Amino acid sequence: MNKQELIDTVALQTGTSKLQISETLDTLLEVIKKAISKGDSVQLIGFGSFGSGNREARAGRNPKTGETIKIPAAKTIKFIAGKAFKDAVNKR
Repeated sequence: MNKQELIDTVALQTGTSKLQISETLDTLLEVIKKAISKGDSVQLIGFGSFGSGNREARAGRNPKTGETIKIPAAKTIKFIAGKAFKDAVNKR
């Protein structure tokens, strides 16, 4: 399911306009991005948690040339699914 399909489905199930759902989804994603960028976490009980971590700088290897390269440190983004979400996905 892509973003537009998600918007269409939510609009159909809630009886809300696609424009309102699109604006709400865009705002939600922007708020999550800003929170994670600041180092905060976002917890949606029953769904999961978004957070960030750090990856240290390290040496790597260019697969084409075999040359050693320096990979800089970076922030990573994590999503940990909540128990209710896991249970729903693994329902048999």
